[in-house]
Amino acid sequence: MSKKLPLWRYGVDAAVLGIALALGAFGLWDAYGGSINFVLTGLGGVIAGLGLAWANVYFRWDTWRTVGAFVLVYLLLGTPLATPREATFSLLPNLESLRILVSGVVLSWKDMLTVAPPVGSYGGVLIVAFLSTLLASLLAGLAAWRLRSPYFTVIPVLALFVVGIVFGTRDVPLLIARSVVFVAVIVCWLAWRRHLAHQDEQGLDVLERSGEEAKGNRELLLRRVALGTAVLLGAGGLTAVAAPLLSPDAPRQVLRDVLEPPVDLYDFPSPLTDFRRYVKDKSETTLLTVRGLPEGQRIRLAALDSYNGMVFNVDPESSGSYSPVGDSTEIRSGQSDSQRPSGKLEITIDDYQGAWVPGGGKLNSIDLGGARSDELSRSLFYSPGAETMLSSVGLRNGDSYTMNVQFPLSPSDEQLSDAKLGDLRMPKLANVPPVAGTKAVDFIGAAEGDLNRIRSLENALSTGGFLSHGSEGEPQSLSGHGAGRITALLSAKEMIGDDEQFAAAMALMAREQGIPARVVMGFYPQKYNPAQPVAITGGDVHAWVEINYEGLGWVPFNPTPTKNDEPTPPEKEPKAVPQPQVLQPPPPAQKVPDLPPQTAPEPQALQEQPQNIIAQFGKIILIVAITLGSIFVLLLPFMLIALLKHRRRTKRATTGSTSDRIDGGWQELLSAATDHRVVTQVGATRRENAALLAAGFTQLGEQAYVMARTADEANFSAQYPDEAAVKDYWEEVTRQSAAMGEKMSTWQKLRAKYSPRSLVHELLGTINRNPKFMSNIKLTKNTKRAGD
Repeated sequence: MSKKLPLWRYGVDAAVLGIALALGAFGLWDAYGGSINFVLTGLGGVIAGLGLAWANVYFRWDTWRTVGAFVLVYLLLGTPLATPREATFSLLPNLESLRILVSGVVLSWKDMLTVAPPVGSYGGVLIVAFLSTLLASLLAGLAAWRLRSPYFTVIPVLALFVVGIVFGTRDVPLLIARSVVFVAVIVCWLAWRRHLAHQDEQGLDVLERSGEEAKGNRELLLRRVALGTAVLLGAGGLTAVAAPLLSPDAPRQVLRDVLEPPVDLYDFPSPLTDFRRYVKDKSETTLLTVRGLPEGQRIRLAALDSYNGMVFNVDPESSGSYSPVGDSTEIRSGQSDSQRPSGKLEITIDDYQGAWVPGGGKLNSIDLGGARSDELSRSLFYSPGAETMLSSVGLRNGDSYTMNVQFPLSPSDEQLSDAKLGDLRMPKLANVPPVAGTKAVDFIGAAEGDLNRIRSLENALSTGGFLSHGSEGEPQSLSGHGAGRITALLSAKEMIGDDEQFAAAMALMAREQGIPARVVMGFYPQKYNPAQPVAITGGDVHAWVEINYEGLGWVPFNPTPTKNDEPTPPEKEPKAVPQPQVLQPPPPAQKVPDLPPQTAPEPQALQEQPQNIIAQFGKIILIVAITLGSIFVLLLPFMLIALLKHRRRTKRATTGSTSDRIDGGWQELLSAATDHRVVTQVGATRRENAALLAAGFTQLGEQAYVMARTADEANFSAQYPDEAAVKDYWEEVTRQSAAMGEKMSTWQKLRAKYSPRSLVHELLGTINRNPKFMSNIKLTKNTKRAGD
């Protein structure tokens, strides 16, 4: 539609398209947390895009002027809407906001998927909402006001729905309600546009006509719209009732679920390796101060569930999946648990340095303070499964923050006895010392039940071992928790170590028994005072074991002995009396022993076992297969049409006598005209159809009559044409078929190429020429009924 319309027509179209586009953009609501910034960005993109489309049509802009206006609107309007935190006074563009807007055209899509929802407004993540709504609105408006058919308008609107699905979350907001309203609005609008187009084809404007005819047309339109709306609402109601019954139990998978977070946890060393440094070198040094820590609760640094024979670390594939924090004022840690106590922790960093952020449990929000608040806010990564946080730039003296958290539960033994162990996928352990499995069997003995088995392991270590950090005046105790150190601990007569060794040993033994266990490192003070700031020193560092229970989460266990326990000093051996030396025969040859576990290589030298191609690229292959399969299904009708047309052309050009093949060439020319929406008459003479071709395609002109006469001569002449004449005729058919689309756009050429009009027209002509065709079908049905 290229002519100017009355302003009220533009207004109606814009209102309908605005509603449809807003419904599509609403799919991103949950990803942005329903923030006011997202609402303003989405509405601004829709209004600006439709405004650009109207200006293009009303002022008759060419393509380059429209593109230039689009870029200008994107940069100027995108500054306050898509980059409010980088803009000057949240409104005016500057170099930083313009840089993010330009780079965000490519990079913001990845950031949208890798930042944990709600993604917030920092770093240009709002560009996804603004650019997609702006572009979809522009294309929808141009399709509605530039193209003859209004049906193409649906394509950019549906594309916006796809953006909401791909870049949204598992929780689809108002899925059925949005779908029903969208279908109802679009169908009614398309019916109205089709009615107006029909009136325009007759040179009539239904709203300017008077009399009974105009009134009848308006009533017919209203009846159609009312009936269609009633049918859609009824179908939507049935869908709303049936959807919960037909929905699968498994959660919906979205693209952000299969992407790797942009942080490599192996770049950050395990905090457990620094355990002995804290207790020996910084036992009296204040690492941080905390206010609001309830009695019995603990400060968590990291939850470690992977072991390679040298160190416990965080496995990225299990509970240690860390995602960038988008909106720090609202952090989603999974389903909220009302049974868990909530509280506020005010933490100030003193001498503590490291990437692991001290916290207190399931995090709901974090408010950063200090001079580095902006820098830290862009560096935070949070793991809901581990309930811990890290900063890619690390913490240092002067940093401060306030956390709103839900502290872990402390269930009683009675509750644990009734609960089942969690069914989790734990990472496979490597180079576990064999003594861990052997001692686990010895310690558990005849204990039955999950809790009794766990308590047996805990009590065997806490009551049978002795606490020593290896400091001056304490029994010798080596640091580390590698396979050699754990072997020495569990094989000794008297187990001597500290939290690092005992927690690691219990976790390994529990995992050998199939119990989901991990090591957690953190701090807790000797004296609690929730109302006052409490200094946390290096001497307050601890490590413990957490075991997962269904419905209760991760429950702490403490295998470390108390400080009051001291090992029994070894008995003095009698002084040896020297004996005269006697020449002894040489010892027999010894078999080279296997290296003990303590000779395991350094962690950096350990390599993962090579995985097969399915394990490495299974998710990618699945996504590619689904994508290609979906594209194949969408293209299948067009491929079928192209195949049928190719088969028809081949049959016409190669079957029968030379006269039949020239007649087939004429039929091919008529089929091409039908696909270009110039329908010829079935049963008319070739000269009559040639007149229709010459009228419909001015570029054919007299050549249409020439080809009709050639086909008549081939069929009615006494002589058959030779092969050269057939070849020349078909070459002319190919040239004239191509000439039909010379004045058409690329889109119109593709539409004609894959149009089924000629196939349907040919089928209807066959039925009309053979009246016995339908009677034979009825006769076949009646015969079948009689036989039944």
